[in-house]
Amino acid sequence: MALEQQQCIPCEGGVKRLDEAQASTMLLQTPGWEMVDDARKIELKCVFKNFAEALAFVNKVGQVAEEQNHHPDILFGWGYAKITIQTHAIAGLHENDFVLAAKINTLLK
Repeated sequence: MALEQQQCIPCEGGVKRLDEAQASTMLLQTPGWEMVDDARKIELKCVFKNFAEALAFVNKVGQVAEEQNHHPDILFGWGYAKITIQTHAIAGLHENDFVLAAKINTLLK
């Protein structure tokens, strides 16, 4: 099943984070995202025409995050948004992070 069709599964820790090779494989399914912080996070940078477009996108990301109960770090301002995702409970990447990234990508289409 495609990542954007999956649901995030609650993670309270106690599972291993993805190693860099596993994360790199999953990253192939989330175009536009890049690994940062020694493969412990993924990040997407978006450019918009103005503040209103950036805000509208961020609000949509917030709705998806609430639906999935998986919340990214969001930085935005006039004409840009930066979304950073990791599973805080394991201080690294989990499959949920890529599911959320894929769902966010559908907002850009």
